[in-house]
Order: sequence, then C-alpha cells, then structure tokens
Amino acid sequence: MAEAITSHSQKRCAVVTGGNKGIGFEICKQLASQGILVVLTARDVKKGNEAFEKLKDSGLSENVVFHQLDVVEPASIASLVDFIESHFGKLDILVNNAGAAGLMVEGDVSIIKEIIMADDLKVAGQEVPEIKADAKLIQTYDLAEGSLQTNYYGIKQMIEAFIPLLQLSSSPRIVNVSSLLGRLELLSHQWAIEVLSDGESLTEERVDKVVTEFLKDFKDGTAEAKCWPATFTAYKVSKAAINAYTRILAKKYPTICINCVCPGYCKTDITCNTGFSTAAEGAEGPVKLALLPDGGPSGLFFSRKEVTTY
Repeated sequence: MAEAITSHSQKRCAVVTGGNKGIGFEICKQLASQGILVVLTARDVKKGNEAFEKLKDSGLSENVVFHQLDVVEPASIASLVDFIESHFGKLDILVNNAGAAGLMVEGDVSIIKEIIMADDLKVAGQEVPEIKADAKLIQTYDLAEGSLQTNYYGIKQMIEAFIPLLQLSSSPRIVNVSSLLGRLELLSHQWAIEVLSDGESLTEERVDKVVTEFLKDFKDGTAEAKCWPATFTAYKVSKAAINAYTRILAKKYPTICINCVCPGYCKTDITCNTGFSTAAEGAEGPVKLALLPDGGPSGLFFSRKEVTTY
C-alpha cells in the first residue's frame, strides 16, 4: 500500500467521507475511474476495508486507499489530516458525504417516499395529500443531536481541519452533499428561515445559533409548538444549516470552489431503499462538482447536476 501511495503521489487527491457504501462508495468509484487518487474513509474499519476490496476487484486499487475516519471525533480527523499531509502534502478535493437521518421508521418504510413527495408538492405550492403509510417516525433527541453532529458540525470540523491543505492545491474543491429537504420553504420556522437566507447578516455564528436553538427546543419538547418541521426534523435543519454555511465559506475562501449538492432521491440505506435513482446516479452530481474546471461556480446549491434555489 505504501508503495502504491508513493508512486501516485503526484495525482490529484480526494477525501470522501462515508465512502464505504451507497452514494459515498459510488463517488469514490467514479472519482477513481477519472484518475483521481481517492482516500475512501469510513467510521467502521471492517466496512471500510470491505469497500476498498470491492474497488480493488474493479481494478481501481491503484487509485484508492482506505483510512478510518469518524467526522464527529476531532482526534480521528486529526489523524486523517496527518496522513494526507505526510503522504501527499496537500488535498485537492474534499467531499463531505457522511450523513445521518436523525430518525427511524417503525412500520411501512414507504412513508419516507410519501413525505418526500409531499414536501416537493409543498414547495411547488400544490395541494399536499394525506400520508397513508401505516408507519411511525421515531425522532428522539439522541437521534436529532446525532444528525446535527454529523451533518453540520462534522462537516464544519472537516473543512476547518483541511483548509490549510486545500489552500496548497492549485485547484481546490469542497463538495458538501446536502438535500432538497433542506430548502428554506420546508424549514417552517420563520426566524430560522430569515437567519439562513442570503444577506449581509448571514454569518457562521448566526447559523450556529439556529442549530443551538433547534436542539434546545427539541430537547425541551417545544419543537413542534415553535413551528420547527414536523417530519425529518433534524435532517432538514442540518441540511439548511450546511447550505447556509456553504455560502459563507465560498465568500470567505474565494480561491476554493465550494458548493453543496442534493444527489437526488436515491435507493440507499438512509432512505430505506425507497428512492427513484440508484446510488451511482446520485454520485454523478457530487463528482461533477468535485471535477469542476478552474473558474467554475462557487457558493451554489445544485440539485443533481443543475443549479437550484436554497
């Protein structure tokens, strides 16, 4: 492995979080197929090594290495930073893909599809049908906190840790995998919508405050009364927050191309395999943004491969 790393140290290097399965695995596969040296990361060492072996069987072992990573653990992030710095000296592409749904489904998992389709109709201003699936969404505080820790704070920690190495690249890219469920129309909470909207008042501190207030209200049992989203509650807040943070970063680091992207409604573990698209199709959007040419757009939100509104 060390010889392979050394012999390909001049290639562009990418880190992909949550790369052992689903969309993350396909992002690794597609980037490696384009000649990018991919550091596939996963929280679970066994699962990460199994994913690496799959790519090895596909003939991509020369372009992929595995390194353990838990995005909510600073020591784990620091270990990866040391690995990248010592072997490659810089980082060209950071794809923040790891995510947590913040809920569990008890009963018919088709409720996920019904909710997502209902939210699309809501954004379009159309009549929203009644949910018919015989199921219950379990949304506990522990699940909500875990979702925010991974989907928002974890991404922040990764970016802050890797900015120095990204700034050493001639073509640095950051791709934050987000979701259309994070659209501001679906956030429901008027104060949060105003804070996370575009404008001079959009700051990292104010985004942090939205997340803090949400978790406080959720823990107090007042989230519903205070008009936070009723379904996919923590997930929507986390994605709306990371969308706003992406815009802040793009202004702060104009030499780094930074965008967020919804890969689409895909058949993955996080959707209980209820999606319309495959994981491979979902990976195409993040990969496109990871490989944007110099001078490409920054600070935008993409739905798959097309720019969309926040």
